[in-house]
Amino acid sequence: MNILFIEDDPMNRRVVKDMLDVAGATMAEAAWAEEGLARIDDESFDIILVDLRMPGTDGFETIRQIRARPDAKAGLPIIVVTADTALDLRERCLATGADDVLFKPVAMDALFDAIGRVLAKRGGAILA
Repeated sequence: MNILFIEDDPMNRRVVKDMLDVAGATMAEAAWAEEGLARIDDESFDIILVDLRMPGTDGFETIRQIRARPDAKAGLPIIVVTADTALDLRERCLATGADDVLFKPVAMDALFDAIGRVLAKRGGAILA
């Protein structure tokens, strides 16, 4: 499984990468939205993890741009990973096109559960 994590904080990327390594998943990293969108253009991913609060283009706009693509990559599963605690955040993320939302700090079981839910809903492979 190949996962892209679009997140500006290198420590958050490292923590999630370490978790995904346990499951044998490959994680590519992008430090900002534009880099992540370029990687989606050039590479193949099974799922996208995206932070909401990043310099420049935020996670909401990143999700909108992915969903607006004219190709099959518009349907890539997207999980938001955020420290934002706004009451309506989950609903706003889902309305924007995210498939699920995780709140930081991310626990390994919560990460794997979210990936499993999203992939099961879409009929994809689930992490071992």
